[in-house]
Amino acid sequence: MSNPRIHFTISFTEPQAHYVEIDMDITDFTGTILDVAMPVWTPGSYLIREYERHVELVEAFAGTDPIHCAKISKNTWRIQNPLQHIKIRYRVYGFEISVRTNMINVDRAFISPAATFMYIKNRIDLSCTVQVVLPEKWTHISTGLPKTSEGEYTFYAEDFDILYDSPLEIGNQDIWYFEAAGVQHEFAMVGGGNYDKHQLTSDITKIVEEETVIWGENPNTNYVFITHNYQTGGGGLEHLNSTVLGASRNAYQTPSAYKNFLGLVAHEYFHLWNVKRLRPKELGPFNYDEENYTTGLWIMEGFTSYYDNLIIRRCGFFSVQEYLDMLVNDFNQVYNRPGYRIQSAALASFDAWVKHYRPDENSANTSISYYNKGAMLAAALDLHILTETQGAKRLDNVLRAAYQTFYKKENRGFEEKEFQMLAETVTGINLSVIFEAAHSTAELDYNAYFNRVGYELIDLNRDRQELTLGIKTANQDGRIFIKNVERNSSAWDAGLNVDDELIAINGNRLDIAGKELEFIVQHGKIDEIVDVLISRDGLVRTIHAPLRRSIKQQWSIREKPDANETEKELGNLWLSV
Repeated sequence: MSNPRIHFTISFTEPQAHYVEIDMDITDFTGTILDVAMPVWTPGSYLIREYERHVELVEAFAGTDPIHCAKISKNTWRIQNPLQHIKIRYRVYGFEISVRTNMINVDRAFISPAATFMYIKNRIDLSCTVQVVLPEKWTHISTGLPKTSEGEYTFYAEDFDILYDSPLEIGNQDIWYFEAAGVQHEFAMVGGGNYDKHQLTSDITKIVEEETVIWGENPNTNYVFITHNYQTGGGGLEHLNSTVLGASRNAYQTPSAYKNFLGLVAHEYFHLWNVKRLRPKELGPFNYDEENYTTGLWIMEGFTSYYDNLIIRRCGFFSVQEYLDMLVNDFNQVYNRPGYRIQSAALASFDAWVKHYRPDENSANTSISYYNKGAMLAAALDLHILTETQGAKRLDNVLRAAYQTFYKKENRGFEEKEFQMLAETVTGINLSVIFEAAHSTAELDYNAYFNRVGYELIDLNRDRQELTLGIKTANQDGRIFIKNVERNSSAWDAGLNVDDELIAINGNRLDIAGKELEFIVQHGKIDEIVDVLISRDGLVRTIHAPLRRSIKQQWSIREKPDANETEKELGNLWLSV
């Protein structure tokens, strides 16, 4: 098998129109058919995004002579009888604000490699170089790719898995450097903001070093934080030696927002180990043409969601109560979605490709987030290990051992059962109840774990008698519309629908503030029938619906009043700084 050499040149002749131009030079190709393809998704974001839809004007040349290039599938182009040196030229449109899509404008360009660079079919293993031709007024490139000796703006990727895991920020971003855990870190800020470089450097250094202690080593020599600051922003995406974060540019001086940003940093940096190296077997090597299914995202994202806030606590940024409030939010998110009785954490992982990134008006009734539910299960594991070993071991020990075994020693992904067996070997504890719960809609008794560290999980709404129809509404052009109907609620059984316009209730016309509806619900009686006048697709009708007790839950984690000294000591250890 030949090993063609691939060199990309990217340039920006029309950045104001949101285009990047790509030349793909392929030399030493010896086959009779050359197929090149654009990935349809990007690692870490489990949705078919159809990046090829933004590709234009794909042409092929032998020298300066055009040669025939035909599109043979949605994301694949074919050249018959290619010469040894072929140039493929195309344009990509990019104008979507996110951490996983191209964004190009007159001021800068964010290049998501999976959305930009084609690959030779079945040859993800090939190395390549990428040369960036900077527009006149742009001065900086931030990326985890190493530079080559061929020029200041030319970079090298050992294979296409690494290329697709190495975004590029190109423009005039604010850059500074710092060392943490023996690793050189670059911080690239885009879009301005009221951030304090020295404070960020100090705080993120603590996060990096705290996480490195958990895993036992930092596998990088350099790491890049790319942060996109918008009027309102959020989200993040992990990469092998970089991450892309979204933030609100003027929220850094707001204590709660700043701590949330640090939590995002902690989450994405934790992925440096957990998913980018320690991973289920299905998550690499990747198939970039279709879905890569796994039930293990409850471990990858769920464990990371548990640790992000815990790291912020261990670094001293959260008080104990602030941390507990962040943790209990996962319980409130899950238990206020009727879908937790329908979808397990493992199934939520498997269905990420069709559900998680495509929510609709019924999603809360049918699904949960593997982030939240996985964090709940991780908390149970951590507390169970901590208490059963009397503080000698924690979930930290399991993760470090799994990293050493599956990534460092065997260099492969794990089967979920293997992960459980290793966890039980490391801790000497049977953990089957919790691992089985990840594949079931039956709920754990979480107080069996919290109580043993001196805390209790309680529903503050447990004894409340609040009544409801079980709907969520939104105002539009001075009218009230139903936007969600809760499973098994009064509205669900009576047949009220999403997008029904609410006109009146019990003969009283509703005002835009919904005060009449609120009054009737607050002063009604259980099972009282109310008459709801609606307009459905322009047709007016009355729906008879009974008032029922609200099933909305409001969970809190607080100190157990009768906790003994052992429980208190273990609780202090769990939440220690």
